[in-house]
Amino acid sequence: MMRLFWEYVKQRRRAILAFGVFSLVLAVSFTLYHLPPEAVLYPVILCAFAALLWAIVDFGRIRRKHEALKSICGMIGIASREFPPADGIEDEDYQEIIRRFSAAYSELKTKTSLQYADMVDYYTVWVHQIKTPIASMKLTLQNEDSALSRRLSAELFRIEQYVDMVLTFLRLDSDSTDYLFREYDLDLIIKQAVKKFSGEFIGRKISLKFEPTGKKIVTDEKWLSFVIEQVLSNALKYTRAGHIAIFLDKEGKLHISDTGIGIAPEDLPRIFENGFTGYNGRSDQKASGIGLYLCQRICTNLGHTISAESVVDAGTTILIDLSQTKAWVE
Repeated sequence: MMRLFWEYVKQRRRAILAFGVFSLVLAVSFTLYHLPPEAVLYPVILCAFAALLWAIVDFGRIRRKHEALKSICGMIGIASREFPPADGIEDEDYQEIIRRFSAAYSELKTKTSLQYADMVDYYTVWVHQIKTPIASMKLTLQNEDSALSRRLSAELFRIEQYVDMVLTFLRLDSDSTDYLFREYDLDLIIKQAVKKFSGEFIGRKISLKFEPTGKKIVTDEKWLSFVIEQVLSNALKYTRAGHIAIFLDKEGKLHISDTGIGIAPEDLPRIFENGFTGYNGRSDQKASGIGLYLCQRICTNLGHTISAESVVDAGTTILIDLSQTKAWVE
Protein backbone atom coordinates (compact mmCIF):
# COMPACT_ATOMS: atom_id res chain seq x y z
CA MET A 1 0.00 0.00 0.00
CA MET A 2 2.80 2.45 0.89
CA ARG A 3 4.58 1.68 -2.37
CA LEU A 4 1.39 2.40 -4.28
CA PHE A 5 0.93 5.65 -2.34
CA TRP A 6 4.41 6.92 -3.15
CA GLU A 7 3.99 5.88 -6.77
CA TYR A 8 0.74 7.86 -6.79
CA VAL A 9 2.49 10.92 -5.33
CA LYS A 10 5.19 10.56 -7.97
CA GLN A 11 2.59 10.28 -10.72
CA ARG A 12 0.76 13.39 -9.49
CA ARG A 13 3.88 15.44 -8.76
CA ARG A 14 3.10 17.91 -11.57
CA ALA A 15 -0.36 18.63 -10.15
CA ILE A 16 1.13 19.07 -6.64
CA LEU A 17 3.79 21.41 -8.02
CA ALA A 18 1.16 23.38 -9.96
CA PHE A 19 -0.96 23.76 -6.82
CA GLY A 20 2.06 25.07 -4.91
CA VAL A 21 2.91 27.55 -7.70
CA PHE A 22 -0.68 28.82 -7.91
CA SER A 23 -0.87 29.19 -4.13
CA LEU A 24 2.37 31.19 -4.19
CA VAL A 25 1.07 33.42 -6.98
CA LEU A 26 -2.14 33.97 -5.06
CA ALA A 27 -0.23 34.85 -1.88
CA VAL A 28 2.09 37.26 -3.70
CA SER A 29 -0.84 38.97 -5.44
CA PHE A 30 -2.73 39.46 -2.19
CA THR A 31 0.40 40.72 -0.48
CA LEU A 32 1.02 43.33 -3.18
CA TYR A 33 -2.43 44.73 -2.53
CA HIS A 34 -1.64 44.94 1.21
CA LEU A 35 -4.45 42.60 2.19
CA PRO A 36 -4.40 41.05 5.68
CA PRO A 37 -2.75 37.59 6.05
CA GLU A 38 -6.12 35.98 6.78
CA ALA A 39 -7.32 36.96 3.32
CA VAL A 40 -4.36 35.06 1.87
CA LEU A 41 -4.42 31.98 4.11
CA TYR A 42 -8.15 31.39 4.03
CA PRO A 43 -8.50 30.71 0.26
CA VAL A 44 -5.23 28.73 0.25
CA ILE A 45 -6.49 26.49 3.07
CA LEU A 46 -9.85 26.03 1.32
CA CYS A 47 -8.08 25.08 -1.92
CA ALA A 48 -5.75 22.70 -0.05
CA PHE A 49 -8.73 21.03 1.67
CA ALA A 50 -10.56 20.61 -1.65
CA ALA A 51 -7.38 19.25 -3.25
CA LEU A 52 -6.95 16.77 -0.36
CA LEU A 53 -10.53 15.49 -0.78
CA TRP A 54 -9.96 15.11 -4.51
CA ALA A 55 -6.65 13.30 -3.89
CA ILE A 56 -8.33 10.83 -1.49
CA VAL A 57 -11.04 10.01 -4.00
CA ASP A 58 -8.55 9.81 -6.87
CA PHE A 59 -6.17 7.58 -4.89
CA GLY A 60 -9.03 5.21 -4.06
CA ARG A 61 -9.90 4.97 -7.74
CA ILE A 62 -6.27 4.32 -8.67
CA ARG A 63 -5.99 1.65 -5.95
CA ARG A 64 -9.10 -0.19 -7.19
CA LYS A 65 -7.84 -0.03 -10.75
CA HIS A 66 -4.42 -1.30 -9.66
CA GLU A 67 -5.95 -4.28 -7.82
CA ALA A 68 -8.17 -5.11 -10.80
CA LEU A 69 -5.19 -5.06 -13.16
CA LYS A 70 -3.12 -7.23 -10.80
CA SER A 71 -5.91 -9.80 -10.66
CA ILE A 72 -5.84 -10.28 -14.44
CA CYS A 73 -2.12 -9.85 -15.05
CA GLY A 74 -1.59 -13.62 -14.82
CA MET A 75 -4.24 -14.37 -17.41
CA ILE A 76 -3.31 -15.11 -21.00
CA GLY A 77 -6.62 -14.56 -22.74
CA ILE A 78 -8.13 -11.19 -21.82
CA ALA A 79 -11.69 -10.30 -22.66
CA SER A 80 -12.92 -6.72 -22.76
CA ARG A 81 -15.17 -7.25 -19.76
CA GLU A 82 -12.16 -8.20 -17.60
CA PHE A 83 -10.56 -4.77 -17.81
CA PRO A 84 -11.37 -2.07 -15.26
CA PRO A 85 -13.28 0.89 -16.76
CA ALA A 86 -11.05 2.96 -19.04
CA ASP A 87 -10.06 6.34 -17.65
CA GLY A 88 -9.91 8.32 -20.84
CA ILE A 89 -8.89 7.64 -24.40
CA GLU A 90 -5.30 6.74 -23.44
CA ASP A 91 -6.47 3.81 -21.32
CA GLU A 92 -8.75 2.69 -24.14
CA ASP A 93 -5.78 2.68 -26.53
CA TYR A 94 -3.68 0.57 -24.15
CA GLN A 95 -6.51 -1.90 -23.63
CA GLU A 96 -6.98 -2.27 -27.38
CA ILE A 97 -3.23 -2.95 -27.80
CA ILE A 98 -3.38 -5.64 -25.11
CA ARG A 99 -6.44 -7.26 -26.73
CA ARG A 100 -4.67 -7.43 -30.07
CA PHE A 101 -1.53 -8.90 -28.53
CA SER A 102 -3.67 -11.45 -26.69
CA ALA A 103 -5.47 -12.46 -29.88
CA ALA A 104 -2.17 -12.77 -31.76
CA TYR A 105 -0.69 -14.86 -28.94
CA SER A 106 -3.70 -17.20 -28.89
CA GLU A 107 -3.47 -17.66 -32.64
CA LEU A 108 0.27 -18.35 -32.48
CA LYS A 109 -0.20 -20.78 -29.58
CA THR A 110 -2.84 -22.72 -31.49
CA LYS A 111 -0.66 -22.87 -34.59
CA THR A 112 2.38 -23.99 -32.58
CA SER A 113 0.34 -26.67 -30.78
CA LEU A 114 -0.89 -28.07 -34.08
CA GLN A 115 2.64 -28.12 -35.50
CA TYR A 116 3.95 -29.84 -32.36
CA ALA A 117 1.16 -32.42 -32.51
CA ASP A 118 1.99 -33.15 -36.16
CA MET A 119 5.67 -33.54 -35.28
CA VAL A 120 4.90 -35.90 -32.38
CA ASP A 121 2.61 -37.99 -34.60
CA TYR A 122 5.24 -38.22 -37.34
CA TYR A 123 8.09 -39.25 -35.08
CA THR A 124 5.88 -41.65 -33.13
CA VAL A 125 5.01 -43.42 -36.37
CA TRP A 126 8.69 -43.30 -37.39
CA VAL A 127 9.78 -44.90 -34.11
CA HIS A 128 7.29 -47.75 -34.46
CA GLN A 129 8.28 -48.29 -38.10
CA ILE A 130 12.01 -48.36 -37.38
CA LYS A 131 11.46 -50.94 -34.65
CA THR A 132 10.35 -53.49 -37.26
CA PRO A 133 13.71 -53.76 -39.08
CA ILE A 134 15.50 -53.61 -35.71
CA ALA A 135 13.51 -56.62 -34.50
CA SER A 136 14.20 -58.42 -37.77
CA MET A 137 17.95 -57.82 -37.49
CA LYS A 138 17.93 -59.00 -33.88
CA LEU A 139 16.30 -62.28 -34.88
CA THR A 140 18.82 -62.73 -37.68
CA LEU A 141 21.79 -62.14 -35.39
CA GLN A 142 20.41 -64.50 -32.75
CA ASN A 143 20.85 -67.38 -35.19
CA GLU A 144 24.59 -66.71 -35.37
CA ASP A 145 27.16 -67.09 -32.63
CA SER A 146 30.34 -65.27 -33.56
CA ALA A 147 32.35 -62.33 -32.34
CA LEU A 148 30.98 -60.21 -35.16
CA SER A 149 27.34 -61.11 -34.47
CA ARG A 150 27.77 -60.36 -30.77
CA ARG A 151 29.32 -57.00 -31.59
CA LEU A 152 26.55 -56.18 -34.04
CA SER A 153 23.93 -57.22 -31.48
CA ALA A 154 25.46 -54.83 -28.94
CA GLU A 155 25.42 -51.96 -31.44
CA LEU A 156 21.87 -52.81 -32.45
CA PHE A 157 20.88 -52.69 -28.80
CA ARG A 158 22.37 -49.18 -28.61
CA ILE A 159 20.31 -48.14 -31.64
CA GLU A 160 17.18 -49.51 -29.99
CA GLN A 161 18.00 -47.49 -26.89
CA TYR A 162 18.32 -44.29 -28.90
CA VAL A 163 15.00 -45.00 -30.61
CA ASP A 164 13.33 -45.49 -27.23
CA MET A 165 14.93 -42.24 -26.07
CA VAL A 166 13.31 -40.38 -28.96
CA LEU A 167 9.90 -41.83 -28.11
CA THR A 168 10.37 -40.99 -24.41
CA PHE A 169 11.34 -37.42 -25.24
CA LEU A 170 8.22 -36.99 -27.39
CA ARG A 171 5.89 -38.44 -24.77
CA LEU A 172 7.39 -36.62 -21.81
CA ASP A 173 5.23 -33.48 -22.17
CA SER A 174 2.36 -35.12 -23.99
CA ASP A 175 -1.12 -34.83 -22.50
CA SER A 176 -1.60 -38.53 -23.23
CA THR A 177 1.44 -39.66 -21.21
CA ASP A 178 0.37 -42.74 -19.29
CA TYR A 179 1.68 -43.03 -15.75
CA LEU A 180 0.49 -46.17 -14.03
CA PHE A 181 1.38 -46.03 -10.33
CA ARG A 182 1.25 -49.40 -8.64
CA GLU A 183 3.18 -51.45 -6.13
CA TYR A 184 6.24 -53.03 -7.75
CA ASP A 185 9.12 -55.21 -6.61
CA LEU A 186 12.19 -52.96 -6.86
CA ASP A 187 14.56 -55.90 -7.27
CA LEU A 188 12.57 -57.20 -10.24
CA ILE A 189 12.75 -53.80 -11.98
CA ILE A 190 16.52 -53.65 -11.44
CA LYS A 191 17.08 -57.23 -12.63
CA GLN A 192 15.07 -56.65 -15.81
CA ALA A 193 17.13 -53.55 -16.58
CA VAL A 194 20.44 -55.34 -15.88
CA LYS A 195 19.42 -58.30 -18.04
CA LYS A 196 19.25 -56.05 -21.13
CA PHE A 197 22.93 -55.20 -20.66
CA SER A 198 24.08 -58.73 -19.80
CA GLY A 199 25.85 -59.16 -23.14
CA GLU A 200 27.80 -55.94 -22.68
CA PHE A 201 28.75 -56.87 -19.10
CA ILE A 202 30.09 -60.23 -20.31
CA GLY A 203 31.71 -58.96 -23.49
CA ARG A 204 33.62 -56.17 -21.75
CA LYS A 205 34.36 -58.26 -18.63
CA ILE A 206 32.81 -55.73 -16.26
CA SER A 207 31.49 -57.31 -13.09
CA LEU A 208 28.18 -56.50 -11.42
CA LYS A 209 27.82 -56.15 -7.67
CA PHE A 210 24.11 -56.19 -6.92
CA GLU A 211 22.76 -56.24 -3.38
CA PRO A 212 19.05 -57.21 -3.37
CA THR A 213 16.97 -54.50 -1.75
CA GLY A 214 14.02 -56.63 -0.65
CA LYS A 215 11.79 -53.59 -1.09
CA LYS A 216 8.55 -52.85 -2.84
CA ILE A 217 7.73 -49.34 -3.97
CA VAL A 218 4.85 -47.47 -5.55
CA THR A 219 6.02 -46.11 -8.88
CA ASP A 220 5.58 -46.53 -12.63
CA GLU A 221 7.55 -49.57 -13.74
CA LYS A 222 8.03 -48.53 -17.37
CA TRP A 223 9.33 -45.03 -16.63
CA LEU A 224 11.52 -46.05 -13.68
CA SER A 225 12.99 -48.86 -15.80
CA PHE A 226 13.90 -46.30 -18.44
CA VAL A 227 15.75 -44.22 -15.83
CA ILE A 228 17.71 -47.21 -14.49
CA GLU A 229 18.57 -48.36 -18.01
CA GLN A 230 19.87 -44.92 -18.96
CA VAL A 231 22.05 -44.76 -15.85
CA LEU A 232 23.40 -48.26 -16.52
CA SER A 233 24.05 -47.34 -20.15
CA ASN A 234 26.12 -44.32 -19.10
CA ALA A 235 27.97 -46.33 -16.48
CA LEU A 236 28.96 -48.96 -19.05
CA LYS A 237 29.86 -46.34 -21.65
CA TYR A 238 32.40 -44.62 -19.41
CA THR A 239 33.74 -47.65 -17.53
CA ARG A 240 36.70 -49.31 -19.21
CA ALA A 241 37.34 -51.89 -16.50
CA GLY A 242 36.24 -52.74 -12.98
CA HIS A 243 32.68 -53.13 -11.78
CA ILE A 244 29.26 -51.53 -11.44
CA ALA A 245 27.53 -51.72 -8.06
CA ILE A 246 23.81 -51.39 -7.31
CA PHE A 247 22.46 -51.17 -3.78
CA LEU A 248 19.90 -49.35 -1.64
CA ASP A 249 20.99 -47.36 1.40
CA LYS A 250 19.08 -46.91 4.65
CA GLU A 251 17.66 -43.56 3.49
CA GLY A 252 15.89 -45.13 0.53
CA LYS A 253 18.37 -43.97 -2.13
CA LEU A 254 19.24 -46.36 -4.92
CA HIS A 255 22.98 -46.18 -5.70
CA ILE A 256 24.30 -47.10 -9.14
CA SER A 257 28.08 -46.76 -8.93
CA ASP A 258 30.81 -47.41 -11.47
CA THR A 259 34.59 -47.39 -11.54
CA GLY A 260 34.76 -45.33 -14.71
CA ILE A 261 36.51 -42.14 -15.73
CA GLY A 262 34.35 -39.92 -13.51
CA ILE A 263 33.00 -36.42 -14.14
CA ALA A 264 34.97 -33.20 -13.91
CA PRO A 265 34.00 -31.08 -10.85
CA GLU A 266 33.02 -28.11 -13.04
CA ASP A 267 30.73 -30.34 -15.13
CA LEU A 268 29.00 -32.14 -12.26
CA PRO A 269 26.41 -29.42 -11.43
CA ARG A 270 25.26 -29.32 -15.06
CA ILE A 271 25.01 -32.98 -16.10
CA PHE A 272 21.19 -32.97 -15.85
CA GLU A 273 20.83 -30.00 -18.21
CA ASN A 274 19.34 -30.63 -21.63
CA GLY A 275 22.07 -31.01 -24.24
CA PHE A 276 25.00 -30.67 -21.83
CA THR A 277 27.75 -33.21 -22.53
CA GLY A 278 30.71 -31.87 -20.57
CA TYR A 279 34.35 -32.76 -21.12
CA ASN A 280 33.74 -36.52 -21.23
CA GLY A 281 30.92 -36.19 -23.71
CA ARG A 282 32.95 -33.95 -26.00
CA SER A 283 35.89 -36.33 -25.94
CA ASP A 284 33.61 -39.32 -26.54
CA GLN A 285 31.92 -37.64 -29.55
CA LYS A 286 28.86 -39.87 -29.05
CA ALA A 287 27.07 -38.25 -26.13
CA SER A 288 23.79 -36.49 -26.88
CA GLY A 289 23.42 -34.77 -23.51
CA ILE A 290 19.77 -35.78 -23.29
CA GLY A 291 19.79 -39.07 -21.35
CA LEU A 292 20.30 -37.69 -17.84
CA TYR A 293 18.03 -34.74 -18.64
CA LEU A 294 15.22 -37.18 -19.40
CA CYS A 295 16.03 -39.12 -16.24
CA GLN A 296 15.64 -36.02 -14.10
CA ARG A 297 12.38 -35.02 -15.79
CA ILE A 298 10.96 -38.51 -15.36
CA CYS A 299 12.05 -38.76 -11.72
CA THR A 300 10.36 -35.44 -11.01
CA ASN A 301 7.13 -36.72 -12.57
CA LEU A 302 7.38 -39.93 -10.55
CA GLY A 303 7.98 -38.09 -7.29
CA HIS A 304 11.61 -39.25 -7.04
CA THR A 305 14.80 -37.20 -7.12
CA ILE A 306 18.08 -37.96 -8.86
CA SER A 307 21.56 -36.65 -8.08
CA ALA A 308 25.17 -37.50 -8.78
CA GLU A 309 28.51 -37.83 -7.01
CA SER A 310 31.77 -38.31 -8.87
CA VAL A 311 35.54 -38.31 -8.60
CA VAL A 312 37.68 -38.02 -11.72
CA ASP A 313 39.42 -41.32 -12.59
CA ALA A 314 37.68 -43.02 -9.66
CA GLY A 315 34.07 -43.37 -10.77
CA THR A 316 30.56 -41.94 -10.58
CA THR A 317 27.55 -42.69 -8.41
CA ILE A 318 24.01 -41.83 -9.46
CA LEU A 319 21.57 -41.69 -6.56
CA ILE A 320 17.83 -42.11 -7.14
CA ASP A 321 15.88 -41.15 -4.04
CA LEU A 322 12.91 -43.52 -4.09
CA SER A 323 11.72 -42.53 -0.61
CA GLN A 324 10.13 -39.32 -1.96
CA THR A 325 6.92 -41.18 -2.77
CA LYS A 326 6.64 -42.17 0.92
CA ALA A 327 5.05 -45.39 -0.24
CA TRP A 328 7.44 -48.06 0.95
CA VAL A 329 6.01 -51.51 1.52
CA GLU A 330 8.03 -53.65 3.90
